[in-house]
Amino acid sequence: MIAYSEVWAFTETPGQGNRAGVVLDAAELSDADMQALATFLEAPETVFVIRIGDGRVRVRYFTPTQEVEFCGHATVALGLMLAQAGHWEGEALELETLSGRVPLRLVSEAGVPAQVWMRHRRHESRLLPPSLRARLADALGISDRMIHRGLPMAVATSGLWSAFVPLLDAVILDALEPDFPAIEALCLELGVSSIYAYTPMGVNRFASRDFAPLLGIPEDPVTGSAAGALMGLLASHGRLPVRANRAVGVVYQGHTLGTPGEVEVEVELEDTRVVAVHVGGCAVLDREGLWRP
Repeated sequence: MIAYSEVWAFTETPGQGNRAGVVLDAAELSDADMQALATFLEAPETVFVIRIGDGRVRVRYFTPTQEVEFCGHATVALGLMLAQAGHWEGEALELETLSGRVPLRLVSEAGVPAQVWMRHRRHESRLLPPSLRARLADALGISDRMIHRGLPMAVATSGLWSAFVPLLDAVILDALEPDFPAIEALCLELGVSSIYAYTPMGVNRFASRDFAPLLGIPEDPVTGSAAGALMGLLASHGRLPVRANRAVGVVYQGHTLGTPGEVEVEVELEDTRVVAVHVGGCAVLDREGLWRP
């Protein structure tokens, strides 16, 4: 029997944020076993620990339909479970993922784990041509006049590639009616995992929705990796306030699904070049169970 946990990330309230499966001992599981358990849990992502030792944890991530290189919310959930299980007390810890090494930082309050922060891999981005604006708008079920011309429309990554589409306001964001076959086609064409719509809510606060049908996730509730990529993209284009070569911000996601969550992001810069993206948030254990391969 394999023990698993179901954890809600980027929230302190069970049933909000984004749900992740966490398996702390997957050393004996085959690829087929891991995929079967991820499908059984039906969480957007499940993270499997293959090995723990020497300040490193080797992990793999699976959606209900396939393996992916990285997942932000599952990483936050994993950090909480490692701390609660006594595997991590705040010392230097590094995840070994298919997308590279991801350092983690634990923030505790009165000795109780409160937040998990991860340093994402090198940020990359490239602007999308204006000629794609109409197709992206159609895929989201809106007019291209509703796309914000003053914010970057681009593909970017600090873990997984997404296409970022800026919208004029939160009313438009909430009313999106995505055409999932069109979104899948665009994701394949652009070489990205999702279409990520976002809109400003303040100087350094943004609301978002993330559509990833290609990964078996029609709409992801709260997406840590994409939030980090978004903030890196905005910082590199001068759209975030910068102090002492750092920009900070918050992304709100999941409200339209009834599972609101918050992702905190800190971006390190050298001039306009992003040198590091840090993503953090809370997590809370919901339930535990046993699964037979």
